Amino acid sequence: MDKSRTPARNRRTSRRRTGLLASLAAALTAAVAGAPPAQAQAAPPAAVACPAELDGRATCYTGQDIHGAYYAIAVPAHWNGSLVVHAHGGPDLGTGSDPARSVDDLARWSVMVKEGYAWAGSSYRRGGYGTRMAAEDTENVRRLFVENFGGPRRTYVHGQSWGGDVAAKVVEVYGRRGGPYDGALLTSGVLGGGSRGYDYRVDLRVVYQYYCRNMPRPAEPPYPLWQGLRADSTLTTAGLRARLQECTGYASAPQERTALQQRNLDDILAVTGVPERTLESHLRFAVFTFRDIVHDRLGGRNPFSNLGVRYSGSHDDTALNAGVERFAADPTAVRDLSYDSDLTGRVSIPVLTMHAIDDPTAFVEHEAAYRAALRGAHRDRYLVQTFTHESEHSALSDAEYANSVAALDGWVRTGRKPTPRAIAGSCAAFDRTYATGCFYDPDFHPGSYASRVRPRPGGLRWPAMTAAQETRWSRIDGVGIAP
Repeated sequence: MDKSRTPARNRRTSRRRTGLLASLAAALTAAVAGAPPAQAQAAPPAAVACPAELDGRATCYTGQDIHGAYYAIAVPAHWNGSLVVHAHGGPDLGTGSDPARSVDDLARWSVMVKEGYAWAGSSYRRGGYGTRMAAEDTENVRRLFVENFGGPRRTYVHGQSWGGDVAAKVVEVYGRRGGPYDGALLTSGVLGGGSRGYDYRVDLRVVYQYYCRNMPRPAEPPYPLWQGLRADSTLTTAGLRARLQECTGYASAPQERTALQQRNLDDILAVTGVPERTLESHLRFAVFTFRDIVHDRLGGRNPFSNLGVRYSGSHDDTALNAGVERFAADPTAVRDLSYDSDLTGRVSIPVLTMHAIDDPTAFVEHEAAYRAALRGAHRDRYLVQTFTHESEHSALSDAEYANSVAALDGWVRTGRKPTPRAIAGSCAAFDRTYATGCFYDPDFHPGSYASRVRPRPGGLRWPAMTAAQETRWSRIDGVGIAP
């Protein structure tokens, strides 16, 4: 689960967001007066006050596209002529588009605007899972920018967390050579795709239930754990936290936990490899987002499997493996999730990635999966990967973000592919402006995805979806996840 709207950044933007949203509401009300909904949604961007981070630096706009997705745009006062199109992480859950999301993202990624790039980001037309939908909405906001502000000199797509998968999908679907995109920056990306990228959360879901037996409780209606949660369950995030605390005491100091709580916590962490500090967020994903994927996107079909997986690291592995719930995936559900979110590796433009080595949410081994996918497609010549000694997922150093987009731009302009060492060396110049630090390790290479996540049968071959499979599946009526 992406925690991309961090509390610190929210506090910095909360004063302005109210004004921004009020301006958006007023502009949309004026636009829709006397007009049918389709025309109202196609209204031109409305000028609004910029977030505090961009005071005096840019002109900002908001609006809603023809599919109902809210968006935000910023054009810097000293525009360098190029555009960064942003794909946000998550996925956020909910039925409609969140007008606050793109506004928050603009504030968060203001470093791109400060570096002279115009910026455009979509909130997506709805919450919930849907990588191709989000990719289409990202492409739509690029087109809106061109229609209203003219064609940029160069266009880069930037994706963060799950948005890294979305942006990578943008590259494969819309980013052919000579197309509208010149390069891509993927930061903290969930690049293993949907059919394999959540296997460690599948493991967490079943291991948690083996030890805790409270989601569901014995007296509650049972359901298979691959559902995440019953479709009609009223469990809230607060309720999940209470059950996790009841079983593991995770929110308590170690000396305040019971012996059983401590053993449960130790076993869950040791078996799954999930960091203690993000245990709750991973479990939320394995409960609420799995429910969205299964019930709302796949019609109740199961895309997950743990057959053949041997769990280890507990105080009694034999009992764990004998007692943990097992299930096999529905092949059509796997196909639809794979078609929606897996990556073929067929890229034709420069792609630069940056990932914290100790990312507690999207493990750094996602980068190994992405490289393997591009290598399997014979396209790894288009890829440069960088790694930093940071321990965060949602907010790395602004100096590094500025350095990354500059390195990508230089690669595109000159045709000279940068090395990780050269990128690390150029960061200091940006840190003189942002003073947030440079933490690159140009010699780091992540282990394989299977070194971190227990592979399922066939899970060692990459890409998870070949270009030939994608073409073949695309001819199936209703394939994938509906927008």
